[in-house]
Amino acid sequence: MERKDINVTKSKRLLVILTDAGFSYNYASKMLRNKDVRVNGFKTTENITVEVGDIVSCFYSQEANSKKYKIIFEDENIYVIEKYAGIETEGKDGLEGEIKGAIAVHRLDRNTQGLLVMAKNKLSENSLLEAFKNHAITKKYIAEVIGQTDFKGETFKAFLQKDKTTAKVKVFGNYVKGSTEIKTIFRTVKKGIQTSLVEATLLTGKTHQIRSHLAFLGHAIIGDGKYGKNQDNKKFKEKTQKLYCFYLRLDGLDSPLNYLNKKEFVNYPSWYKKH
Repeated sequence: MERKDINVTKSKRLLVILTDAGFSYNYASKMLRNKDVRVNGFKTTENITVEVGDIVSCFYSQEANSKKYKIIFEDENIYVIEKYAGIETEGKDGLEGEIKGAIAVHRLDRNTQGLLVMAKNKLSENSLLEAFKNHAITKKYIAEVIGQTDFKGETFKAFLQKDKTTAKVKVFGNYVKGSTEIKTIFRTVKKGIQTSLVEATLLTGKTHQIRSHLAFLGHAIIGDGKYGKNQDNKKFKEKTQKLYCFYLRLDGLDSPLNYLNKKEFVNYPSWYKKH
């Protein structure tokens, strides 16, 4: 077990202190239940208020403390999250379980990182769901892909078909039975010798759309174990796809979220900044 001591500089509830220190809400709650938290040397299982000058000591497993998200923006109605790789959006084991009161209204694949908006109440959930349904919310992604691309911001159309037996999708140039049309805007940001940086804007939001569409065009995302090639991923030493939702613009929101219309969030991954 690892030990962490936290000097309290502002009066807060104990769970807030623990999450501010880098623990997920779920894991912080678990530490309390297991009597792994002490305040000024005394064990507690309650989410008490701690005061300035108190010392909070917690005992934890190093592996369990791996945080899966960062809160970029929060108010009384929504969260905007930077989701890390390795966690689902939905469910008790996903962000909904990790972040108190968070309700998923759209999702990112388990190993896709980036910006995600989540509701904090039913009215906000309904407003966001309606905006997503009407394609009013803009999401843009950055990806590093195999090969040299020459995308100029045009809209690419194809047809996507789910394969339930393999948990993958297939992309075709023409309609096939059971397929759905997909539309994605691709723009080359930077062309390298072996790889390119590509900006993708979703016009339709289907399962694995960006990943499968780029692979169909001959430019699989580096680190993509489903749609890329193992030899490429080994060559670039990547186990997680280099795909990141860097831009989120909120529009088409009704009350109580109409004050958020036209609000933009931009956040780039560290690997993009190195290019």
